[in-house]
Amino acid sequence: MYYTYAIKSKEKNYIYVGLTNDPNRRIAEHNCKKEKTTRFYAPFQTILIEPYETRVEAKKREKYLKSGIGKEFLKSFVSILPEWRNLVDARDLKSLGA
Repeated sequence: MYYTYAIKSKEKNYIYVGLTNDPNRRIAEHNCKKEKTTRFYAPFQTILIEPYETRVEAKKREKYLKSGIGKEFLKSFVSILPEWRNLVDARDLKSLGA
């Protein structure tokens, strides 16, 4: 199982989109500043995690979310989240098999 995810910096206007086979580990890496591309934007709020059967499907969705129209979707999606709460919490991740 693969996951496409989006995280939003809690301190800056920055959204990062990626894919992984372990969203808990990957998002923790971003929050621990282990990634060069995101270390200056930590800490992060999870805004989206979507499961896919194959890496190809997850990559296709990641590519869309990184496009202009995908970025606009994420911005509008973020604007409806109350107080930047996690859309997906630990219970939901467990139900996804993560």
